[in-house]
Amino acid sequence: MTTIQVYPAIDMKGGKCVRLYQGDYDQETVYGDSPFDMAKKFADEGATWIHLVDLDGAKDGEKIHANEVIRIAKELPVRVQIGGGIRSKEDVNYYLNNGVTRVIIGSLAISNPELVAELLEEFGGDRIVIGLDAKDGMVATHGWLETSTQSAVEVGQYFASKGAKHVIFTDIATDGTLQGPNLLANKELAEATGLSVIVSGGISSLEDLGEVAKLAQETTVRGVITGKALYNNRFTLTEALQEATKW
Repeated sequence: MTTIQVYPAIDMKGGKCVRLYQGDYDQETVYGDSPFDMAKKFADEGATWIHLVDLDGAKDGEKIHANEVIRIAKELPVRVQIGGGIRSKEDVNYYLNNGVTRVIIGSLAISNPELVAELLEEFGGDRIVIGLDAKDGMVATHGWLETSTQSAVEVGQYFASKGAKHVIFTDIATDGTLQGPNLLANKELAEATGLSVIVSGGISSLEDLGEVAKLAQETTVRGVITGKALYNNRFTLTEALQEATKW
């Protein structure tokens, strides 16, 4: 039996917890004024990991919410992975030396794959996670505002050959929609790359989590990120953690 890791998501914009609809910065819903308080709530409910996204950072290419990220990593009994605005080796160093467990590399994987290969060699595949956000199978960058000419599978295969171990795959068409995850795309990525795939986007129910957990039995899918469904009370984090261990 393969248990999947559940990652409750906190997307940060303007200092608040928000969710976007299909990555659209103009379609946001605010769910809380304090990312730290939200992370503490998740930790109290049994989370062992927190998935943080600096939306302002992703768009602007800077670490906008770094102080909040580090406070969560240092003060709460959880492991943290952070994505958004990480554009240099210095950014990676900063987070990993201040209590963050894993750094997610997204736009940089497309704009400077050689540097990301160096980061994988220096820090290892357990600390550098490749974040692949795809529109119609093609990788999108810079807060999903630009689309590249490379497919998620191609990029995943390249970084698997450079020592990557984990990839977060987000299907932008389903993100924030509560319409269910793109299981087929995640299955294809896992089978083509052998990477540990973390499913992101579209989780709407415990049944969706169960489908991901079942997929983990036959592929290298190993985790699932859930945000909006938690905030909209489709299920509790406690229920999600229980569902993840059923299959």
